[in-house]
Amino acid sequence: MLSSDMSSINPQQMARRPAVVLVTLVILAILGFSLVRHLVNRFGEQRKALSRHLYQRSLTEQRRGDSQGAIADLRSALDYDPDNFQYQLSLARLLRDSGNIPEAETYLVNLWERDPQNGAVNLALARLFARQHLTQKAIQYYHNAMYGVWGNDSDGERESIRLETVHYLIGEKAFPDAQAELISWTAVLPANSELRLTLAELFAEAQDYEHALEQYRQVLRHSKKAAALVGAGKVAYQLGHYRTAQNYLTEAARAEPQNKEIKQMLDTSSAVLDADPFMRRISSKERNRRAESALAVSGKRLQDCAAARKIDLSAASNTAGLTPLYQRWLALKSKERKITPANAADARDSMMDLVFDIEQQTQSICGAPVGKDEALLLLSQNPLGVDR
Repeated sequence: MLSSDMSSINPQQMARRPAVVLVTLVILAILGFSLVRHLVNRFGEQRKALSRHLYQRSLTEQRRGDSQGAIADLRSALDYDPDNFQYQLSLARLLRDSGNIPEAETYLVNLWERDPQNGAVNLALARLFARQHLTQKAIQYYHNAMYGVWGNDSDGERESIRLETVHYLIGEKAFPDAQAELISWTAVLPANSELRLTLAELFAEAQDYEHALEQYRQVLRHSKKAAALVGAGKVAYQLGHYRTAQNYLTEAARAEPQNKEIKQMLDTSSAVLDADPFMRRISSKERNRRAESALAVSGKRLQDCAAARKIDLSAASNTAGLTPLYQRWLALKSKERKITPANAADARDSMMDLVFDIEQQTQSICGAPVGKDEALLLLSQNPLGVDR
């Protein structure tokens, strides 16, 4: 009976049974894997959604000034999305700004190794080293950020970073580095750029008055802005170019008549020019008069200073300080009426050498002078540049 049953089964059906089972198992396996993958993906999406929620909450906390809460939320966000570049960068910035420098540096260095051209990461590193006053490292990463990869407004980002770099260097009193940054920047600016006024002001802050004056002049070729007139007058004054300072400050005083600083600098510039016996285009008689007047003014300053400090100028034993200057002054004073055409130049030079010595020495002993003495002191600091 068994053999009759067996004989009734089609051999082809027997052969198909294992294949059907196999196909069924494969289909079930695929469905199972699809279901597992769907569940895994769903779980992953839920984790990322939670991390995004935490990230957004951290931004809200930052706006409220709650940096510690923002840090805690960012750490939690990274628990759910540990490789997220933006979350790590945001956390590193917060850690840096809250004073946790070592951990911030660890995050930022790791991010930099992942993407060395990333402008935001390089800028974050520059600011981190700037906080530590590590100037050369800060400059390195500021430069990396300047030429790194940014979004759509890359030119705006680079301009902003250049400004930040220069402000940082000026704040660190790294004036040569700040000047170098500014010089390279001016080389690529259009002649009529609105930024030239800003650069002129930054050159002045970096104590590069020559380049500052050049930039102010560039601005004034295109527009008579009051700020440029004032700035040009001030830096010319700092350079001791009192003729140039007088010209710009005169125009600036018209534009800003209530500005007391401008008026004071203009008055001083005029006083220096009026006192200068070396000025071009004045007569020999006027040169002599100015030299003799300077000698009289400095002599009074010398005696007033000595009296204030209770110094006996007549004491022969006092061979230091003001006494030798007083002896030289008495000797020249007795001869001042004997200037002749033959010896005028030498006589004036001798007088002014003594005037400059007196003004400089009395400044160190009795403090800064005022009035005509201030004008003579300024003249002594740059006698050849006064009339420029």
